[in-house]
Amino acid sequence: MKARRKLSAIAGIAVSFTTILAVQAALAQDKPAAEAPASPIDSISSVTDDMLHNPADGDWLMWRRTYNGWGYSPLEEINKENVGKLQLVWSWGMTPGGRTQETPLVHDGVMFIQNSTHLIQALDAATGDLIWEYQYELPDGVSPNGERSKAIYGDNLIVATRDAHIIALDLKTGQLVWDQQVADFKKGFAYSSGPIVANGVVVAGMTNCSQAQPGGCFYTGHDAKTGAELWRFNTIARGDTPEGNSWNGIPLESRHGASAWITGSYDPDQKLIFAGVGQPYPWIAEISGLLPKSDDPKVTNNALYTDSTLALDPATGDLKWYHQYLANDSLDLDYVYERLLIDAPVKGEDRKLVVTTGKLGIIEALDRTNGEWLWAKETVPQNVVQSIDPVTGEKTINPDVIPHIGQTTFNCPADPGGRAWQATSYSPKTQTIYLPLVEFCSNTTPQPLDPGTIYTSGGLATFARVPTPESDGKYGRVDAIKVADQSTAWSHRQYAPVTSSTLPTGGGVVFVGTLDRKLLAFDDETGDILWESGKLNNSLESFPITYTAGGKQYVAVVTNWASGLGRLQSLTPDIKLPPNNPAAVYVFALPDE
Repeated sequence: MKARRKLSAIAGIAVSFTTILAVQAALAQDKPAAEAPASPIDSISSVTDDMLHNPADGDWLMWRRTYNGWGYSPLEEINKENVGKLQLVWSWGMTPGGRTQETPLVHDGVMFIQNSTHLIQALDAATGDLIWEYQYELPDGVSPNGERSKAIYGDNLIVATRDAHIIALDLKTGQLVWDQQVADFKKGFAYSSGPIVANGVVVAGMTNCSQAQPGGCFYTGHDAKTGAELWRFNTIARGDTPEGNSWNGIPLESRHGASAWITGSYDPDQKLIFAGVGQPYPWIAEISGLLPKSDDPKVTNNALYTDSTLALDPATGDLKWYHQYLANDSLDLDYVYERLLIDAPVKGEDRKLVVTTGKLGIIEALDRTNGEWLWAKETVPQNVVQSIDPVTGEKTINPDVIPHIGQTTFNCPADPGGRAWQATSYSPKTQTIYLPLVEFCSNTTPQPLDPGTIYTSGGLATFARVPTPESDGKYGRVDAIKVADQSTAWSHRQYAPVTSSTLPTGGGVVFVGTLDRKLLAFDDETGDILWESGKLNNSLESFPITYTAGGKQYVAVVTNWASGLGRLQSLTPDIKLPPNNPAAVYVFALPDE
């Protein structure tokens, strides 16, 4: 009986406990559930043409933030007086290895990034928390490298890929909306930069045309809603025209190169895209067939449209005008980088400029309404150009630097350039261009093909990089150049190469990253260093941005190495970098008051 009473008592306790739980559950149902923190993705808005023309100050919607390619932010919460208080607020590890020349995009408090493996992610831009991710599967044999840029239009994130596709993902979910194959990756075609969207047309430049593709690369225009191709413009001229006859009589199938490495800029008033074209391949003119020069009077060896600015109608792909900066480029010193659209006086007359700087480190301005050459400004030491025609901009090349088979030439600068793919920027506040530069030279030696060998890829030259003849041991440099008179406002020089684009802000600060793993902040008027991050996990070979989330300003930069300027580590062997090439997003902000 005692045993039964004990069991009954236990049963009673169990029933009582169950009853308590039931009551608690009932009471809990009557209480309002704690709401999960709202995600910024829930309220993200569609990106319209008007927003691209006049983006919100706190957004970064395209590669250089605005159509004019300035890479400038009007944000001023972080300024000269308080930038020294910047601190790391969050970071996000990205896929290590590969090249990640990344520009994060930010819209309505959501950050979008692309890893080298083509893992595309949306993050809460205030906290770094993952919102969604989409893995684009690269085919076997395609190197896992990232893209320099992306685009946002409508409800889609538009991304180019290393297997020559353009895809669109839903901004809110990351789900695939459309996928357009543009070229055959098995023939070597690939994208290294993302597109720009102009009035509903996605414009993208094909790259990797160093793989002996007959006829070189091209720009294409696509319907933003479907990805369908609307037009194609070949970056190697063809046909019986002065431009088509500029390849020294070489047949079209033997003309190579002219990659469209970098996203262009857009002038909504003229409705024109301004974009660059890369160098001919192979680089050595005696190997490519561009030397010796043909005796045919109808033929030149300028190799159009390499090393040129193209003015293209994004609706049709029609070429309105072009200007070639460097004819028959035999040193891999192309003019393919950003195009800054700036209105400024020239000789007392207001002009609409398109300004760019090639690997030679020579800044050049054209009238963007007609392609007229206006002025040039040299920066880094160079021995390639002997003179520049003051009317046409045509260059006289130093014959001693032109590579010839069996000889080694000494040229300054060399690949990857006195300035490389890291973008220059422009501040309307100071009316100044800020250039990331590197001072060095090279002993350049052609690597000719064996007799009977067919050209399949590469520049066919080696660059043994060395200091400039009068070097003081400083390789990295940032120059501030006034557009109105091309005067140098200031120049900062240091040992470590400068490896990121520049980022000027409304707060009077210019950010830039370096090979020795630091993000620096300069005074935009004096060049004084106001702040440095301390050493991050890798070199900063990317495009820093600034944005707002939750009403607060942030500065973001991606770390990565081996993306072009990483080759300059041979000049600074004591700057050690991680062998596994880690990549990460680092985000800085002022402390909360």
